Amino acid sequence: MPASPIGPELQRLIDLLAKMPGFGPRSAKRAALYLLKKREPVMRPLAFALDDAANKVKACSVCGNWDSIDPCAVCEDIDRDNTVLCVVQDVADLWALERAGAHKGRYHVLGGLLSPLDGVGPDDLNMGALIARATEGTITEVVLALPSTVDGQTTAHYLTEHLENGTVKVTRLSQGVPVGGELDYLDEGTLAAAMRSRRPF
Repeated sequence: MPASPIGPELQRLIDLLAKMPGFGPRSAKRAALYLLKKREPVMRPLAFALDDAANKVKACSVCGNWDSIDPCAVCEDIDRDNTVLCVVQDVADLWALERAGAHKGRYHVLGGLLSPLDGVGPDDLNMGALIARATEGTITEVVLALPSTVDGQTTAHYLTEHLENGTVKVTRLSQGVPVGGELDYLDEGTLAAAMRSRRPF
């Protein structure tokens, strides 16, 4: 059997790249070759950025956003509306809403969705902290900015049952978000319209 033309160091790089979302074995090989050709302008700065992020970036203890400070910059923003709390599945959804300028209140990242088939229950998500934040007295509205999937609807129903009371109103994104749609893939205009048209759940 002929020896592999790919050395162990390069194979390790390819194997790690292949674990990235959207990468397969072929695209990982192309990316590895590109990085090697662009060692100084891309590969070495990327290696430094990866090491820096691994050491400094952490989940915000308040909302769950990723940042190098805790609480994160979004939570530290004194100009935000402290009475409206927007609940999202993941940090990518928070970033999408911020990119669209669609929400001026606070956020809470669940870290996933309820999925009985996959064994994901309330204790596996950041729900306890959400319920505590929503019932501490400052919050008057909780916006469920969750995907229109089966798991998203299951999660929304569960949260509505546990959050809605005389002082907290629970709303959800309305028009513009297609069934089965993920927030991170929607354009800014669609997200902004959906946030403006939210309605009671």
